[in-house]
Order: sequence, then C-alpha cells, then structure tokens
Amino acid sequence: MEKLDKIEWDEKLSVDIPEIDELQKKMFALLNVLIDLKLKNKDAKECSNMVAEINEYSRYFFSKEEEYLRKAGYPEIDTHAKEHRKFIKNTISLRRQVTEDKDNLNYEVIRQMRNWLVDHIITSDLMYVPFLRTTAYLKDLKK
Repeated sequence: MEKLDKIEWDEKLSVDIPEIDELQKKMFALLNVLIDLKLKNKDAKECSNMVAEINEYSRYFFSKEEEYLRKAGYPEIDTHAKEHRKFIKNTISLRRQVTEDKDNLNYEVIRQMRNWLVDHIITSDLMYVPFLRTTAYLKDLKK
C-alpha cells in the first residue's frame, strides 16, 4: 500500500510574521489529518468534510496573508492572490470529487496539495519577506 509522509513545518518556512507562521502550521496540521483519514480508509463524508475544512481554512489563511501584503504595499499582491485563488478553486473541485467517490482522494492528490503548499511558501511567500523587512526598516527610519 502506498504511503504518504506527514508534512512538518520547518523554521526555514518562516515569513517573519508570527501570525502567518502560525497559520502555516495549522494548514500543515489539517493536511496531516487528511493523510490520517486516507490512511485509516475513512468514509467519503469524513474525507469530504476535511477537504471542505482545508478549503475554508485556506481562505482565512490566505486572506490574512494578503491583508499584510496589501497594507505593506507589496507590488506582487495581485499575482500572489491569484495563486491562492487557484488553490481554493482546486480544493472546491476536490471536495466535489471526493463526495462523488472517496477513491478520488488518493495519495497523489494529497501529495499535490502538500507540495503546492510547500512550493508556494518557498517560491512565493519567502519572496515577500525582503520587501516587508525593507518596508519596516524604512518606516523605522522615518520615526
């Protein structure tokens, strides 16, 4: 039987915003619950509900992150938000598919979700960290 390792948050993924780091950790925990549900061969309703929870939480998480970026005047906010919307759209579609047939939730689908999250943090989120640091530094200079 195929197995999927759980996802672990690492300090290297920190964006230097404690609230966002905590939201990342919670997202990882939710994906780990989904892995557990698949491993325990839970029914379609439980799996579908977990995908829905991941979707709802990702909306909250992403909106908080986007709020920080908008306040800071991050120039790539629209592109960044578009990536978030794509993930949300994919989880909505996945929930529908899992409701129809729980076998639509397989390890490859979960792996893709997990990999998307980690890749997004590494390639997109960590790109805004220098901008936010510079912005904070410049604000401190004006004080």
